[in-house]
Amino acid sequence: MGSATYASNSTELPEGTLVDLFFEVVDRSGDRPALQWYGDGSWPSMTYDQVLGQVREVAAALGSLGLERGDRAALLAENRPEWAIADYGCLTSGVVDVPVYATLTPGQVAYILKNAGARLVFVSTAEQLAKVQEIRGDCEALEWVVVFDPPGGELPEGVFSWEDFRARGRGPVAETSAEAFRAEALSAQPDDVATILYTSGTTGDPKGVMLTHNNLHSNVRAASACLPIDERDSTLSFLPLSHVFQRMVDYLLFNRGCPITYARSIESVPEDLKAVRPTVVVSVPRLYEKVYAKVMEADGVKGTLVSWATGVGRRWAEAKLAGRTPGPITRLQYGLAHRLVFQKIYAGVGGRLRYFVSGGAPLSAEINKFFFSAGVTILEGYGLTETSPVTNVNTPIDFPENFRIGTVGKPVASTEVKIAEDGEILVRGPQVMKGYYNRPEETREVIDDDGWFHTGDVGELDADGFLRITDRKKDLIVTAGGKNVAPQPIENRLKKNRFVDQPVLVGDRERFITLMLVPDFATLDSWAREKGLPTEDPRALLSTEEAQNLLLEQIKEELSDLSSFEMPKKLVLLPEPFTIEDGSLTPTQKVKRRVVQERHAELLKSVYDEANVSQTVFTAW
Repeated sequence: MGSATYASNSTELPEGTLVDLFFEVVDRSGDRPALQWYGDGSWPSMTYDQVLGQVREVAAALGSLGLERGDRAALLAENRPEWAIADYGCLTSGVVDVPVYATLTPGQVAYILKNAGARLVFVSTAEQLAKVQEIRGDCEALEWVVVFDPPGGELPEGVFSWEDFRARGRGPVAETSAEAFRAEALSAQPDDVATILYTSGTTGDPKGVMLTHNNLHSNVRAASACLPIDERDSTLSFLPLSHVFQRMVDYLLFNRGCPITYARSIESVPEDLKAVRPTVVVSVPRLYEKVYAKVMEADGVKGTLVSWATGVGRRWAEAKLAGRTPGPITRLQYGLAHRLVFQKIYAGVGGRLRYFVSGGAPLSAEINKFFFSAGVTILEGYGLTETSPVTNVNTPIDFPENFRIGTVGKPVASTEVKIAEDGEILVRGPQVMKGYYNRPEETREVIDDDGWFHTGDVGELDADGFLRITDRKKDLIVTAGGKNVAPQPIENRLKKNRFVDQPVLVGDRERFITLMLVPDFATLDSWAREKGLPTEDPRALLSTEEAQNLLLEQIKEELSDLSSFEMPKKLVLLPEPFTIEDGSLTPTQKVKRRVVQERHAELLKSVYDEANVSQTVFTAW
């Protein structure tokens, strides 16, 4: 553990609601662009006043169908303007909304709708409508469905198109003054539950996290104090709004008058970044890892240039991060490296970016430092769904005193963080959830009598109050010899190798650690073509002795300074990447270690079989 076990930010935050934040910006920036999206070859937008108009229609339509304060409505959709408008419609009418990931199966959707008792569900497309129709009979409370992009033909009973649904609200809107609507909307109380978000647990059924208006309001205020944003900024929203990270940040951006543009899809993000040219973006480590891998896969003369620029950038970054002016030779070399390499990376994210905010999983310090040297600042933060989510974040304010790569920053306003005796991170503050929906015992298990939320993560605080995440408590590997191994730092070291895509360490209660590895096939294929090896089939390539030896050498090189009990003794090669769709990744791109282990249980049994003691490489097919 570090030299400190406690850190706090004593700045007090006033209580409030998300409805307060909504009307603040409408009053201040009514005729300015608020939401933007792609359509018919252009990027149309709507103003805050136009958003307000549609929000009033949604709130009135919910009321016309009999939904009252405290009732639940679900949101099963990808990021788009209708998502935000439906959300604000629920918030202003007092209906508790329940986001559902668009990637979930019908069975998973059914569990959430039933558990939450949703009376209405908003869906995006015909595909999502089909999911709901399939399980509708199992959801006793579900009465209504609203589809943003309805399929052709007559809609089933109880299903409204987005336009028809809003039309239902226009009559009541015409009969109700703007003042009366505002007064009713502002009657929301800080302690009222605003939303229930279901965690994507790796074991058991997901739990519904109840977040109040003030949980999220306080987090917006706290984030606003350390992330400078105003109406001159712009953003691209692409992480799932069903996850609290993008959602809270979108509340922040919306309140600060920053126009929000919705990406066409997660696949189109690289192109959308260039088209929208945002100044502030939130993302998860997977994006940075992919960009880094793409740059590092260069070979030949270009590869030599990238390697040289990376070294120069590291020296320049280390000086800047320490508050020093780089030496004259380093400055001269850096100017050349910037022109030849780094400015292309900066242009690739739009050419106007002030900073990224990274969360959802730990980011490799080396990758963060590489981006910093390229002029792309990544502010790494920390939090969980249960903490609305931000508890800590690095900030560009008073740089570099409040910015430290390799950490997730200091606590945000009104937040206390301490490290328990077993290394677990505990958090106390206004952002801590009200509890798990209908699960009082499980709530008491994670929030103690003194109000400390037990995060399940392990970390340490340094003397200046910066928090460093070690791992998930449940992911810590204890070998049969009693040695503790934190897998995430080791995996993050491997991710900066150009031949590595997705590494997963396993070996709890076993004699040694095993590395399960999805290689970076773009880089591996390029190398294989030069060697005359097969590239059409990943399985065939990974079966070759040459490829296996190469990957073993790369791993040994990256981990050469690890202690013997931390060093993987066996390598399992996987021919296909982990995905959200196959259930091995969370919606924020974190690998579900237990799912991976369960899926390959028979293979891992062979890995640890005494009969295979001399075999080093195994293939998962």
